[in-house]
Amino acid sequence: MSKANDPKLKSWVSVSKDSDFPIQNLPFGIFETSYLNIRVGVAIGEYIIDLDYLLVNDFFKDIELPNDVFTSTYLNDFIALGKSTTNAVRERLSEILQEDNEVLRDSEEMRERALIPMEDATMHMPVKVGDYTDFYSSIEHATNVGTMFRDPDNALLPNWRHLPVGYHGRASTIIPSGIPVQRPLGQTKAPDADKPSFGPSKRMDFELEMAFITGKPTKMGDSVDVNEATDHIFGMVVFNDWSARDIQVWEYQPLGPFLAKSFASSISPWVVTIEALEPFRVAQPQQEPEVLPYLKFEGNHNFDINLEVDITPEDGKPKTVCHSNFKHMYWSVNQQLAHQTVNGCSINVGDMYASGTISGPTEDSYGSMLELAWKGTRPVKLDDGSERVFLLDGDTVTMRGWSEKDGVRIGFGEVTSKILPAREDQ
Repeated sequence: MSKANDPKLKSWVSVSKDSDFPIQNLPFGIFETSYLNIRVGVAIGEYIIDLDYLLVNDFFKDIELPNDVFTSTYLNDFIALGKSTTNAVRERLSEILQEDNEVLRDSEEMRERALIPMEDATMHMPVKVGDYTDFYSSIEHATNVGTMFRDPDNALLPNWRHLPVGYHGRASTIIPSGIPVQRPLGQTKAPDADKPSFGPSKRMDFELEMAFITGKPTKMGDSVDVNEATDHIFGMVVFNDWSARDIQVWEYQPLGPFLAKSFASSISPWVVTIEALEPFRVAQPQQEPEVLPYLKFEGNHNFDINLEVDITPEDGKPKTVCHSNFKHMYWSVNQQLAHQTVNGCSINVGDMYASGTISGPTEDSYGSMLELAWKGTRPVKLDDGSERVFLLDGDTVTMRGWSEKDGVRIGFGEVTSKILPAREDQ
């Protein structure tokens, strides 16, 4: 086990019991303040550690780091240094922040410069996403959707249990938490209509997902072994893959999602390293029939990550509508990356791979409004008395993810965004 993951570690930085960011986490992100230009930081408690300040003041003196690596606008340059370096930085931060390390703790001036209150900071996209793949890896979600739209006795298509189904999405509209999302325009066609019409989507939905970010590139023609995939994964974020269901149902055949997905996807701004998640590995569901050799794996590749979704109506109170868990995923991140590359497709640092909607086995664990309201037949009640079958303008959707074990909570922070009305220029 990494020393930085030791559940007995305590920090001299005050961290509340319900914080997502104890000393065992130390996730990386990109921030700026009114007095600091954009740069790389690490979260602990209610503070952000300014890594450039630590670098300039020789806290990383025996780790080989470029002088400007922590003043980059994205984490890509840092991630590209490789796990031996990024893990060394995390381990060193753990040492610096431990309760008995006085070097930074006992210097008031340095401490005030190094620790930035989160309330003073604006978070940005943590990585520059070159390519983005969205998978469809929850068997509960795929079964629910197949039951609603096809034959319930044959809800899963013939390929689903044999490979991680996925499609290539738009990296250009992946945004960090806090940025509002405009209701998309597009073509829709009512079942009884002779032709499609154009206008704002009437069936705006969220999709509760996680996403991993690659940190080690491959060359075209190479593939990633399923048991070595973790070497290529830097970390993970919570991912809201916004969806316009009415646009999707009209456009998706025969090539799959397009405008219904590409208008926006929101992510949590802190990247939790795969190393910080190691203590929370669990076995994934048994896969039947037996998968092909390139997808067979050893050990536990799923993660026990609790997930929640809130809907907050405009001028209203939040209502938690979903309790799910990443451990339910049928296809693991290792299998997803192995399948993505088995044909020789190259990967790059900063590529993003979303899990697909994460639904569990119970009705309150369904990861989308499509399922929670069951195609509009079971409206979801909010605390103000209003009901939702899909999302309304002014609604704010907030997602959270965290793992908990041995008294340690490793969280991702929130990804939250408000829905704005569609443009009026069409």
